[in-house]
Amino acid sequence: MAADLASITGIDAPTRLLIGGQWSPGRAGVLEVIDPATEEPIAEVADATPDDALDAVAAAHQALAGWAATPPRVRGECLRRAYELMIADSEALARLMVMENGKALRDARAEVTYAAEFFRWFAEEAVRIDGKVTIAPSGANRMLVQHQPVGVAVLVTPWNFPAAMATRKIGPALAAGCTVVLKPAKETPLSALAVARILAEAGVPDGVVNVLPTTKPGPVVGAMLADQRVRKLSFTGSTEVGRTLLRTAADTVTNCSMELGGNAPFLVFADADIDAAVDGAMIAKMRNGGEACTAANRFYVHDAVAQEFTQKLAARMAALRVGPGLEDGVDLGPLVNADTKSKVATLVAAAARDGGRLVTGGLAPDRRGYFYAPTVLDEVPVTAGILGEEIFGPVAPVVRFTDTDQVIAMANGTEYGLVSYLYTADLRHGLQVAEALESGMVGINRGVVSDPAAPFGGVKQSGLGREGGHEGLLEFTETKYIAVDW
Repeated sequence: MAADLASITGIDAPTRLLIGGQWSPGRAGVLEVIDPATEEPIAEVADATPDDALDAVAAAHQALAGWAATPPRVRGECLRRAYELMIADSEALARLMVMENGKALRDARAEVTYAAEFFRWFAEEAVRIDGKVTIAPSGANRMLVQHQPVGVAVLVTPWNFPAAMATRKIGPALAAGCTVVLKPAKETPLSALAVARILAEAGVPDGVVNVLPTTKPGPVVGAMLADQRVRKLSFTGSTEVGRTLLRTAADTVTNCSMELGGNAPFLVFADADIDAAVDGAMIAKMRNGGEACTAANRFYVHDAVAQEFTQKLAARMAALRVGPGLEDGVDLGPLVNADTKSKVATLVAAAARDGGRLVTGGLAPDRRGYFYAPTVLDEVPVTAGILGEEIFGPVAPVVRFTDTDQVIAMANGTEYGLVSYLYTADLRHGLQVAEALESGMVGINRGVVSDPAAPFGGVKQSGLGREGGHEGLLEFTETKYIAVDW
């Protein structure tokens, strides 16, 4: 299997655990990596156990003092070299990602570029961990404030952006002087292992980055969080799992960053440029085939323009070519697995029963693989169950509205608050609405907000902390105050 994978992708991806700079078979067996387009295995990867996890923590802890003492410029240069190596290998990495994740090659290429940019951004941020010196208000002493590495960090990443979610965590952790143990999703371990090998080639010392694919995420992560040497957890995934990890981390009062679920509203006001709004909707909805926490999940369109918007969006969605991600001209690959495909189909069927009108799609093509047709539903009732679920698929439910206060209340009527999108010709109105929306990020007349230089994160049950920007670097530091009198 591995030989075939290498011939297709152009890269010989590692398939073992990375612990202390050594590629280890681990203590258990192997896990199969499945191609979502064919439902066939493409590789066997070592399957980590809790004991392997404790070995990785020990290796990271042993490497911590040396890496933390490494000059920031040297840490930054390792990340810069990793950026250059990723860009040089970008086509092979993209093809590898398509094989394990299913996304269209166009999306995979964009992700590799985005993922590499986190290494470049945090290479530059490594030398900008600023402190400060002030005089106490009483005049009694000086107050010296430093930002020091938080320590060994456990990083848990999802399958939907297997390279970018890894680099978005590894980059700031290494820049800050932390060592890490990465637990990638079992569906997509190959991209994470390939990134780890690139970091080793870039000069990152043994033990600074460790990688543990596993089919036992609960016991493996639980064992690490119970270890007092682990001082940081950075997790991207569902809110449900995030709650469980927060409860576990509470026992050792481990510092946590959580990037959790989303239910992004996409608001189109009556004065919006409809063609631009449809362009933005295609990005916000269909980037990564809809399998993104930032994906537009609920479309609230003013009644005056709803018919035009929905017809144009449906035409664009229906024109997308569905097929295996490596085939020429494919716009939409398969969903990641059978459970996701089943969930999407169930949500669409329920929305139709709730009163939504199917405009296009609404079916799974009769072919092998976890494919689902791009789907638009119009006149979806505000009470429909699909509006309360993170769809994670190529489905756009449209709800009509007539009043600004009404649509803001509908947009905010969720436990989530990651990102919102809105389209209007009136910037003043757009900024007023943006301030009223309960989300950590807002795109005004834009269908994408993600940028390595920007603080990414949500409010309410969409998470804690921020990734990217300078804020992302500070998430991997502890603030120390020193009182001194000179």
